[in-house]
Order: sequence, then structure tokens, then C-alpha cells
Amino acid sequence: MKTLGDSAQLAWDTIQQKPVDGIPSWAILPLEHRMIDRIAGVPEGTYANNPEPTYIKMQQAAGTCMVDQYIPLNPLTISDQGYEDNTEKSATTGLETVELDGMIIDSPEAVIEHIENFIFPKLKEKLEQNFDAETEIIITREQEIQKKLGSNILKVPYQAKFPMLLYNQYGYTNFFMAFALYPEMMEKLFSLQADTAVKMNQARLQAIRGANLPPLLRLDHDMADSRSTLADIKVLDDIWFPHFARAIKPLTDSGVKLIWHCDGNLMQMVPRLLECGLNGFQGFQYEDGMDYEKICKMKDRNGNSLIIIGGVSVTTTLPHGSPGDVKKEIDWLVANGPETGLFLGGSSSIAPGVSWNNLQTMLEGFKYYRTHGKR
Repeated sequence: MKTLGDSAQLAWDTIQQKPVDGIPSWAILPLEHRMIDRIAGVPEGTYANNPEPTYIKMQQAAGTCMVDQYIPLNPLTISDQGYEDNTEKSATTGLETVELDGMIIDSPEAVIEHIENFIFPKLKEKLEQNFDAETEIIITREQEIQKKLGSNILKVPYQAKFPMLLYNQYGYTNFFMAFALYPEMMEKLFSLQADTAVKMNQARLQAIRGANLPPLLRLDHDMADSRSTLADIKVLDDIWFPHFARAIKPLTDSGVKLIWHCDGNLMQMVPRLLECGLNGFQGFQYEDGMDYEKICKMKDRNGNSLIIIGGVSVTTTLPHGSPGDVKKEIDWLVANGPETGLFLGGSSSIAPGVSWNNLQTMLEGFKYYRTHGKR
């Protein structure tokens, strides 16, 4: 790692949970093009015509200290009025007929048949691969992005690998019926996913060590809605969590810090994730029951304070609140966050329609705490 600028160094020290004078800012993720242009300080229309350099300029102008998921083209998938009617549909966004590898997925039995005939063979084939090349790919990618971002924004690797619920492929209804009806097949799926994840995470560990990359990875997979987990927590205890813990073991055993992206009400999973070796959380939907204050008081399984990316709510406060509400929420995030390991950001992507006054207030709040810290 080359010499870091002050903001990137602040992020690095915060990942290491050292005492610091300021609170670093995580990447901001506005989707409205004109807001990206305005934050970047460029004429309207610049992002649409020259997206990646404008996205980077926006992060730099916003005072971003750390970027993990690098998605400069993501706002191009949405207009300033939201997703268009002609946006391509998927299994979870209204696709009428789900077809995979020539199979129509119209029942839980079809899900199981496709998993047996296609997913299992692919996972077994992947196990035979040499993952040394992946280590080099990760190093090259991270170094290239770091160079683009400049010395004042720290690029952090993204993401660790682990078993996932495959509802995105099969659709919610048929996948979760298969999950309920065929738990033995689901556990076999999670076991094979974990087998490959172990090797892929070993490659990530080698990249972090070999290139002195920041020892932090975010895990990103939606497993809850506004009520609770998408699958019964007791069943997850039996057939998912053991394989999840095994998948991330190369990283947790080596001191790489792992944080989980939270969507929905994930409170039942929080202590279980910590028991598996996670070190923190990002992206809280407070309105769904995520108890930020309670979580920030928790410890990881080694007794250490958590790494927290405290987010201004992109579902309530930013789109529907006033600038005063934004300021109040930032103050609350800081007051109740951990003493070390705290970042500030939005809770997720910022949809079109958020007012400039609210965005500006958020950025001003982040700037204040970058220089003043908790004092």
C-alpha cells in the first residue's frame, strides 16, 4: 500500500479500531444523475456522458474516506424518475416465466431438479479449479481501482464468499417452498457452496496479505424482510449457519474483519453472525426494528467492539425528513456508535427524489464529524 492521504489513513486506522480524532465517511451512493453532478461540482449531464470519472469526482468532493463496493455505472440503470416500465424483469421483480438452462421453474420440485442437474455439477467442477489466478485478479483489480480513486480514498476489497439463498435465480415462492419441503437438499446446496467459498476466501486472504490490502470485507446478501428472516431462524441454525461459519473460517481465523450488510429486520441473526466470527454491520433499517443502539453495544466473539457503518436512513429520513431530521439522525448515529470502528454514510443507495437540502445537510454533517470526531 502506497502512502495514504489523511482521509484514507483515517479509514485505515478506523478499520484497525485505533483511537482517531475524526469519524471517516463511507462511500455515498446517490442514484439521481443530477445529484451526482451537483455533488461533483460539474454541469448537469456530465455523469450520463462521462460516468466513471464523474462518479469518482463526486466521491472525492463528498469527502469519502473509504469505498468497498465500487459501482460507478450503477446509477445508469435507473432514471431520475425511477426504474422505467421497460426495465428487464427478473425472477424476483415480476418475470412471468422463469426459465433456466431450458427448464421452466414453476414448482419447488423444478427448483430441486435444476439444483441437482445444474447447480451441483457446477459447484463440484469449481472445486477442482486452481484459485491462485483469482488471487492475482483480486490484487490487480483492487490496485487499479485504488489508483483511480486517488490517495485520499481507501479502496477496501469486496466481498467474502459464503452460501446463499438462491431466490434471485428461482423466484421467492418456488425457492422458499423448496427450502421448506426439501431441507436435506438445501443443506447439500449450502455445503457445496461452502466448499467452494472456503477456497475463494483463501484466495481473498492471500490477496490481502500479498498486497497489504485493507483487512476488511463486507458480506452482502439480503436474508430478511421488514418482519424477520426470510427463512425460519431455527432451520437456518440447522442447515445454513454451520456451513456459513465454515465458509468464512479462513478469514476469521486470520484476523480479516467481516461486516454484514443489513436489509430488513435482521435482529435474530445478529448474535448468530457474531458467534460465527463477524465483526460488525452496515446498513440499518431502523423502521423495521433494527436496534442500532443495542447492536453498537455488542461485542464480537473475541470481546472486541464492533465495526459499524452508521447510515442515515435512505428509506425514511433522507427522502421524507427535513434537513433538521438529517442532522438529528447523524448526531444520534455518532452518540450511540462504538468508540472505535465507526464510519458514517447513507444506509444504502439513495433513490431519486431526495432533496438537495437533505443531501447537502448529510454531507455537511459528515464533514463536521470527520474533523471533530465524537467530542
